[in-house]
Formats: sequence, C-alpha cells, structure tokens
Amino acid sequence: MTGLVRVVALPAVSLVLVVGVLAVQLLNGGGTYEPLRPPDACTERPVTSRADGIDGLTERLVLLAVADAACTLGVSREALTLELAQRAEVSDAEVAALRDGLLAAVRQMADDGSLPAASALVDEALDQAELNGVLEFAIRALPDSLIDSALTTDDVLIRTIEQLDVRSVLADLDSPADLDRQVEAAITEAVKDALLDRLRNLL
Repeated sequence: MTGLVRVVALPAVSLVLVVGVLAVQLLNGGGTYEPLRPPDACTERPVTSRADGIDGLTERLVLLAVADAACTLGVSREALTLELAQRAEVSDAEVAALRDGLLAAVRQMADDGSLPAASALVDEALDQAELNGVLEFAIRALPDSLIDSALTTDDVLIRTIEQLDVRSVLADLDSPADLDRQVEAAITEAVKDALLDRLRNLL
C-alpha cells in the first residue's frame, strides 16, 4: 500500500511543482513572448578596440562610424550590416551615411582625446611600406615634435575619408562580418599612404 501511495504521490507532487512554476512565470509577464530587440544605434555605447596602433585606431573608428550611420538611417547596427551584405548595390543614402559616420567618429575621437599623435603611427607605417633605405632613414630621423606640428592624426584621417571610395568598399561585402573588416582594411592602408605622403613633404 505504501508503495502504491508513493507511485501515485510522486507524479502529483511533480504536477503541483510544474503548475506552481508556470503560475509564477505568468504572474511576472511570462505569458507573452517578445524577441530581444537589438540595441538602439543612436544610444551612445563605449567602444574599445582589440588591436593597437593604426589597426586599433581604424577598428574603433569604424565601429563608431557604423553605429552613427545606422542611427542616421533609422535602423539598428545589426540590421545595417546585414542589409549591406545581402544587397549587390548600396544606396546613395547608405554611402553618404557611412562617410558622414566616419567623419563624425574622427571628431568624437579628437574630442575625447583618444586619437594618437601622428608621430606615434610613423614607425608602424614605415615598417609596412616599401621605401628605399635612404628615404626611410630620413623619415625616421624626423623629430616627433616636427611631425606633430606639421600634421595631425585627425587631419590625416579626414583627408583619407574624403578620398575613400566608400561605394567600392561596400560593394565587396560577402557577409555582415565583412563590413567592419573591409572598411578597416581600406582606411588602414589609406592612412599609411597618407602619412608617408605627408612625411615625404617634410624632407
């Protein structure tokens, strides 16, 4: 008899517990399901880069720029990256929003003091350039104070962005993850070229 009571009681207790959990969930709004919404692109969020030097600079720049572009276009950052990766042709509005976002990101980084001095980027640019030894030696010999008084990082970035073919960069996207990678790569190379071009003029 005791065994029979136990067999009947265990399912009953389990049923009571399940009903109790469901009741608590329903009382706390669990009766409706709403998928999580992606973060609002217009809400300012801290953005940090995982890399150093020019790569770290352009990584943060692009993250800020894409968020700014998404805000301008009235979509989430995630929706923008997905949309750009799925379409063969980007709109004029998207090109303009991303370019404006990049310029806004430069201004933001200049205002918050996170832009490195131009002299801090020179060695890295030279390490990856193919200059003749004499020219490279001459540029490396330039004092940091001379480099920083002659050119600023925000000026180099702004000139780079203004000359960047944003439409071509966006046309090569194969997946949402490519957006940051493609824009970062294009800006990184352009920044190095711009730095070296301006440094040659100092000699």
